[in-house]
Amino acid sequence: MSRLALPAGILLLAVVWLGPLLDSWRASFSAHMVAHMGVVGIASPLIAIGLSALWTPKTPIPMALPVLASVLELITVWGWHAPAMRRIAEASTLATVLEQATFLVAGVLLWWSSLAQPYNKVHAAIGAGSLLLTSIHMTLLGALLSLSQRPLYGEGEVTCFGVVLGAQQDQQLGGIIMLLVGAIVYLAGGVWLARRLVDDPAAPGDAPVTTARS
Repeated sequence: MSRLALPAGILLLAVVWLGPLLDSWRASFSAHMVAHMGVVGIASPLIAIGLSALWTPKTPIPMALPVLASVLELITVWGWHAPAMRRIAEASTLATVLEQATFLVAGVLLWWSSLAQPYNKVHAAIGAGSLLLTSIHMTLLGALLSLSQRPLYGEGEVTCFGVVLGAQQDQQLGGIIMLLVGAIVYLAGGVWLARRLVDDPAAPGDAPVTTARS
């Protein structure tokens, strides 16, 4: 099944990037959020799982890489959702391409570096913490957007999925999508890795336990 993950992730990217989400619905913040969560929360872990099945690093991955990737993800997500950056991405196709590319790079790097060595318990713990940190900041941003008392991304009505939404409604729906997809997916990944700390006590990569004889 892991070998199907890579083509599935690439197929999902094609649906997100070539469909109406970033084309005819590009003015809608909730459509943008569906695209964003599709890239970082679904396509990225699928691609990371597929890459892990195809290629195993010959040397151990640096322990700090998942943490650095989590920080990069935080900067990328919060940076592109600043109102000024959102306006630039809506107005420019080139900016949209750059935005989506950085989402993909940050997402794949975080998922791959966190999941690449699940049987190394130290690395699994760091990866779990990195994914849980990402879940926390996704939750915070989603909550801020959905609870905001004023629209941050425009003032007029937009159309998304054939439904006309006001700017406030569109932003609130986008925040809820981030809460439901982003926060939960990263939380699930972190919890799965955290379980590796108590499962498979003699898993590959762990040092064997020896007992001294009297």
